[in-house]
Amino acid sequence: MSLGIVSSNPIVEFQVGGGADARRVKAGEKAPAPRLGYLISRYPAVSHTFILREVRQLRQAGFEIHCASVNAPDRSNSEMTADENEETRNTYYLKAHGVAGALLAHLWGLLRPVSYLKGLFHGLKFDGWNLKRGLYGLFYFTEALMLARWMSTHRLTHLHVHFATAAANIALLLKQVSPGGVSMTIHGPDEFYDVPGQKLIEKVAAADFLVCIGRFARSQMMKLTPATQWKKFEVCPLGVDVENYNPAREERTGKPFTILCVGRLTPAKGQHILIDACAALRDWGRTFRLVVVGSGPDEQSLHAAVASRNLQEQVTFTGALNQDQVRAWYRDSDVFALPSFAEGIPVVLMEAMASGVPCVTTRITGIPELIRDGIDGLLVTPSDSQELADTLAMLMDDRELRQELGKAGRARVGEHYNLSDNVARLGCIFKARLEQKTC
Repeated sequence: MSLGIVSSNPIVEFQVGGGADARRVKAGEKAPAPRLGYLISRYPAVSHTFILREVRQLRQAGFEIHCASVNAPDRSNSEMTADENEETRNTYYLKAHGVAGALLAHLWGLLRPVSYLKGLFHGLKFDGWNLKRGLYGLFYFTEALMLARWMSTHRLTHLHVHFATAAANIALLLKQVSPGGVSMTIHGPDEFYDVPGQKLIEKVAAADFLVCIGRFARSQMMKLTPATQWKKFEVCPLGVDVENYNPAREERTGKPFTILCVGRLTPAKGQHILIDACAALRDWGRTFRLVVVGSGPDEQSLHAAVASRNLQEQVTFTGALNQDQVRAWYRDSDVFALPSFAEGIPVVLMEAMASGVPCVTTRITGIPELIRDGIDGLLVTPSDSQELADTLAMLMDDRELRQELGKAGRARVGEHYNLSDNVARLGCIFKARLEQKTC
C-alpha cells in the first residue's frame, strides 16, 4: 500500500493502493480491507478444512478473498458439505484449464516481454539447469503465468499460500512475472525436512512475510535463515470454531469404550503404533473399539496389521469423512488418540478438545504448545506403543480423569485456539503488513 497526501484541500485525502486499484480515501474514512488471492494445492480437501474455515472467516470480517487451487477437490460434490460445494463453484482450478488455459496465459505473458523472459529464465533454471527437472520448472512457470493472469483479471495484487511446498513453487516464480506481493503460512514439519529440495531459503527471501502457526515452526525457520530475515516471521495459530463442537457426549450405555483417531493414513501419523497398543489392550482383556477415520498410502498396511493381530472385531476403518460426519464421531467417542511422529499443531486435536474428548498424543514439535501434559490432555513418547497402551488403559479406568481432561481441553482451545480470535489476528497481520501499519 502506498500512503501519501494527494490533496491540499481542507478535507485531506489519501491514496490507497496502486495502479488500477488506487482509490482516494478521505481522512477519517475507513480504508477498504485488503483484497487477497489464496493459493492452495488442493481445495477443498478433507485434510485442509482449516483453510476453508480461515477463508470464510476472513470474508466475514470484510476481506475480499479469491481462491485458486492447483488440483481439483479430493471428493465428489455429493461427498462435500454445503460450504465446500460453494467454495468449489467459486475457485479457480489451474489444471482444469488445461492446454487452452496454458496457451492463453503464455500469450498474456508475451505482452509483457521483460517479465515473461525473466520468469522463463528462472523456470528453466529452477533446479540447476537439469533437463528433466527443468521441465518441472517450465510447468511451474506456466502455472505462475496462469495465476498471474487470473490475479490480474480480479485486480489482486497479493497472493497468500498455505504450506511452503509445491504450490509455493508457483508463487516463487509468480514473483518473477508479477509485481505483486507474496506471503506464506508455514506449518511444518514437511517444509523443514528437505530444505534445498523445497527451496525454502529462496521462498523466504522472495516472500514479503511469513505466518508461522506456532512458536516451534518459527524456531525452525529462525534456525534455517539468517537473522536479517527474522523480521518477516509472524506467529498466528490456527483454530477451530469452538461453538460448532458440542461437548455433550452421546449416551454411552451399552456401547464399548471408543478410541477415535482422525487423520491421513500416513507414516507420520503413527497409526501403526496405535494398532500395536490396541493389540496390547486386547491381550489384557480390555473391551473397546478403535475407529480410524481417514485415507492415505498406509491404508493397506494398516488393514494388514489389524488382520495379522486378529483385531478385526475391535478396529473399524471409516475412510475419509466430511466435517459433519467427523463431528458425529467426536460426540460418540471416549478418547482421541494421535500417536504422531511428526506434526505442526494438528487441527484435529483442537477439534477433539473443543468437543470435550480427552486427547492422548505425542510430545513432539508444536503439540506441547497446544496440550500441556496432565492438564489439557496426555502426552506420550513417540513410537512407544507400550506407554500409549498404558495411558489408554488408565483413561479407560478413570472416568473422572477423562471428564477433567475433556473440560480443560475445551477451555484451552476456547482461550488460545478459537478460530474467530486467531483469524482476527491473521487479518490484523495482513492489514499491518500490506498497509505498513502497526498491528
